[in-house]
Amino acid sequence: EVQLVESGGGLVQAGGSLRLSCAASGFTFDDYTIGWFRQAPGKEREGVSCISAGDGSTYYADSVKGRFTISSVSSDNAKTTVYLQMNSLKPEDTAVYYCAVGLGSGPIVGPLRFQGYGMDYWGKGTLVTVSS
Repeated sequence: EVQLVESGGGLVQAGGSLRLSCAASGFTFDDYTIGWFRQAPGKEREGVSCISAGDGSTYYADSVKGRFTISSVSSDNAKTTVYLQMNSLKPEDTAVYYCAVGLGSGPIVGPLRFQGYGMDYWGKGTLVTVSS
């Protein structure tokens, strides 16, 4: 069973930093795209950042480029941890952040996964609140 468990959310002042973690387990496919999405109150879900296991490509929303960094670490026991380092946080970054994973990567599939298409497994989310 695929499990994605997010942690690291919380309340932070504008300009501060947080690091989100996603402990992913239970998936055995080698080629996948995994990353972070967020949904603010009254807004649609959007891709924040993703990373492709196949070629290491990374994707970022324009609104977070230069402030957020995604990374991942895989262990031998089929567990992967994906991090999202968030710096220079702004009130508009306030949202529930979800970790998600989907099969495949590459120059065509990767961008589709970043838009949410084919992300088959989702975590329950962690709340990030940035105060002004």
